Amino acid sequence: MTSLLIDSHAHLDSPRYDTDREAMLRRAYEARVGAVLAIGIGENASGMDGALAVCREFNGREGIPRLYASAGVYPHNTEEINDKVLGKLDRLLAEPEVIACGEIGLDYYHEGAPRAVQAGGLVLQLEIAAVRRRPVLIHCRPTDNTTDAWDHLLGILEKHWRATGLGGVMHCFGGGWEEAQRALDLGFLISFAGNLTYPKAQPLRDVVARLPLESVLVETDAPWLAPAANRGKRNEPAWVVQTARTLAELHGISEEEVAAATTKNFNRLFALGSDVGN
Repeated sequence: MTSLLIDSHAHLDSPRYDTDREAMLRRAYEARVGAVLAIGIGENASGMDGALAVCREFNGREGIPRLYASAGVYPHNTEEINDKVLGKLDRLLAEPEVIACGEIGLDYYHEGAPRAVQAGGLVLQLEIAAVRRRPVLIHCRPTDNTTDAWDHLLGILEKHWRATGLGGVMHCFGGGWEEAQRALDLGFLISFAGNLTYPKAQPLRDVVARLPLESVLVETDAPWLAPAANRGKRNEPAWVVQTARTLAELHGISEEEVAAATTKNFNRLFALGSDVGN
């Protein structure tokens, strides 16, 4: 049986898909994408249920990938966290389609919430995810030419998350080999997006080449980070094929082997049936 790819991270509720969301999902299925994890962060904390709404609208339709959802508060929006927001997150993580908490984490690159607020918001969400037994999807972006956010993030995860044994995904990984090793030690899978295909991304490709295949996922982060061949355009899940092709080249294996391995990794992390993505 031929394995289908899984796009492990796409913002399917983005307004950029409002005019052709169904057609976009059909293109993904035609490109042999069997499942997509829709990321529920919305434009703000109150919109974290958007991904679940997309799942419920399209799941079960012929010719469309199987859809899953996440829910979480993005680092920039952590100033919006209050009891109402946390209660909503807790309720969403109890829904069967919502298989992960995220994307959550730290972002020191863009102007956003103060660092202490981001860290506090991250810990609060980790606590809810632990109770609901949901893996986490981590966003981490340091300031230029530093590892500041990585150092803080990994310290938080080692203190507040390791003991859960739930692991998660380092989404759109952009760290170095040391950060990758620490993430693996914490039980995380490492996911790569379209920027893996960019000409200047050789350091990132060097990391991928050293990682065991059982530790990686592929994603689009759509509608952002279109792969090199489509750079500048709105990204979409069908194009995860291009990232998978680069991963196959780096490991010297077939695209079919990459699809089989990354699908197996996804299903294992989220405790899904082996038929997902096949």
